[in-house]
Amino acid sequence: MIRLVVLGDPIDHSRSPAIHTAALSAAGIDGTYHARRVDEAGLRAAMDELRHGDLAGANITMPHKIAAAQLADRLAEVSRRSGSVNTWLRSNGEIVGTSTDGEGILYALVEASVGDELPPLILGAGGAAAAALLALEDRSPIISARRPEAARELVRRVGVPAPVIEWGGAVDGALVVNATPIGMGGESLPPGVVGSAAALFDMVYGQTDTPAVLQAREMGIAVADGLAMLVGQAAASFRLWTGVEPNHAAMWAAALKPLKQVSDTAENAE
Repeated sequence: MIRLVVLGDPIDHSRSPAIHTAALSAAGIDGTYHARRVDEAGLRAAMDELRHGDLAGANITMPHKIAAAQLADRLAEVSRRSGSVNTWLRSNGEIVGTSTDGEGILYALVEASVGDELPPLILGAGGAAAAALLALEDRSPIISARRPEAARELVRRVGVPAPVIEWGGAVDGALVVNATPIGMGGESLPPGVVGSAAALFDMVYGQTDTPAVLQAREMGIAVADGLAMLVGQAAASFRLWTGVEPNHAAMWAAALKPLKQVSDTAENAE
């Protein structure tokens, strides 16, 4: 039997256990996937379990993605550039840190039929924005953040030559990518940002649609959300751990079931 976990704090809101349990069952794999609330000491303990074979793999979510990168023995290129890890796996006796967030982003856009001709306007300067910059670097992305200096530092660090525009600046015909927690508490994005867009990808998701998603749906433009990203990144992690292509229909069915206890969350955005 294989044992898998997701590590974070808070973690009760996570839909990952339901999604991965469904994938394991559909694939006929004897295994478990549990959520574990950990501090940094708990993160290190989980790494020891993985190193000794007690765990087969781990996902890492907020606030430990940067610490997970620092603890790994070796980083995949995407994590070396972003400085962020959401997946640990064991390979040749080493703990490898990687990120499947970029694959989740591209999966969400395909699911929403968002074409690759739209210029991305990425909102934010944290780990989620870094994942978006790397996933969309061949589409000439633009970035905007409430702290422009943080956005410029992000561009420098990941090595994507994206122009930084002022916070609230609109780009006509853009794919707006909300890689911030704005919307979790019912907040709206700056006026005009969605109104000028041709499509929206909002990484925030919860029990109800965010104001940005509601506006985009009223406009009739394509909308991708964080739940689709979560399914996509989960599928990529599952493939790395098991070598098996997961059943996406089973994962989606699990993702859409209401949790017994759920709070609005940005499991992807940070």
